[in-house]
Amino acid sequence: MSKPTKAQTQPQRWGNTGTASSTWRNWAGNVTSRPVREVSPASAEELADALRKATEDGLRVKTVGTGHSFTSIAATDGVLIRPHLLTGIRRIDREAMTVTVESGTPLKRLNVALAREGLSLTNMGDIMEQTVAGATSTGTHGTGRESASIAAQIRALELVTADGRLMTCSATENPEVFAAARIGLGALGVVTAITFAVEPVFLLTAREEPMSFDRVTSEFDALHAENEHFEFYWFPHTDNCNTKRNNRSAGPAAPPGKVSGWIEDELLSNGLFQAACSVGRAVPPLIPSIAKVSSRALSARTYTDIPYKVFTSPRRVRFLEMEYALPREAAVAALREVKAMVERSPLKVSFPVEVRTAPADDIALSTASDRETAYIAVHLYKGTPHRGYFTAVESIMTAHGGRPHWGKVHTRDAAYFEKAYPRFAEFTALRDRLDPDRRFANDYLRRVLGD
Repeated sequence: MSKPTKAQTQPQRWGNTGTASSTWRNWAGNVTSRPVREVSPASAEELADALRKATEDGLRVKTVGTGHSFTSIAATDGVLIRPHLLTGIRRIDREAMTVTVESGTPLKRLNVALAREGLSLTNMGDIMEQTVAGATSTGTHGTGRESASIAAQIRALELVTADGRLMTCSATENPEVFAAARIGLGALGVVTAITFAVEPVFLLTAREEPMSFDRVTSEFDALHAENEHFEFYWFPHTDNCNTKRNNRSAGPAAPPGKVSGWIEDELLSNGLFQAACSVGRAVPPLIPSIAKVSSRALSARTYTDIPYKVFTSPRRVRFLEMEYALPREAAVAALREVKAMVERSPLKVSFPVEVRTAPADDIALSTASDRETAYIAVHLYKGTPHRGYFTAVESIMTAHGGRPHWGKVHTRDAAYFEKAYPRFAEFTALRDRLDPDRRFANDYLRRVLGD
């Protein structure tokens, strides 16, 4: 074993962009790391300098946004790059209908800024706290019949490679990098800017409605076909689901009332749900009874608003999550197996199970790469023992050819992914070319990509 350098054994301060580090924790609190130093570059040039300095010191490098991944994909014992100075819109091209944005920009700021310009992304997930680079690099998605993940809306991106080069990638410029780097896992370089396709802002009508488990599963294909965006939640220990259908509307806008919206989105979905989860964690036998009450708390409602106000919602109750992408035709069978497993086991599950869909896309390591996809996500309240539940669910998902979300809890490794992704070797060969010395490696990437 080589002798560690001084940089590897002591936190440091250097230049204008390096500071002594402290322990880093992700949003859920299940991942921690202690980098040697933190860097907050304000430009691609400063980032390139930080990478060269890390190379001189023999340190690995990872970038972290808001820490919303449940895996250790952003953890490092080397240099931690904070992108919070790389924010804002660089340019809007109304002829091409694209917007180029700095990589550290939170989605919530992008959504608000686009709305002011009369523009919107076509689709998005239900949380908008993440940075644009963090969300796309891990494959964050919403639900959609024809519209895919946030990464699938990328038209170009800029990244700094391990040797400090600034590379621009698109379908016509460095297309082989573009094919992989839209969901790059932080393994190919540090993304500094992203160009998204946008469209004129539009209205969505959301229809939320309780529905029985048997009905929603038997009508799943029809509900998916009839709606632009369909998703539902099943409450374990019950036969109750809550469905949400989002479709474009000619208007007029009719947002939720301030009082009724606060009751649904804050009081019930966050405040009381937080209290219910806390009670359930302290007294697990109460969870099935709590679930029966919780599953009936949200009533049917319909409202119309601009996209980000319909797609996204506040998530203040902290949790751990596992999510698997399955061939869409396997989703109902897999979900029924999960329900049967919970019913015959001693498990007590306080969080609903979420089901969403996505069309096939052309990104090498997208969970929807080359196949129509349904997502099944399971959650547990922060601090609740999760291994038994997640292990049982994972065995069901892998039996159906599932691909785990890159930023959510799973136990799969490179040998599994080599079979799950037809273009896995394409990605790892590109990684060998762009980062032969594994400057961007960490334990998680060694497991999922090999070394």
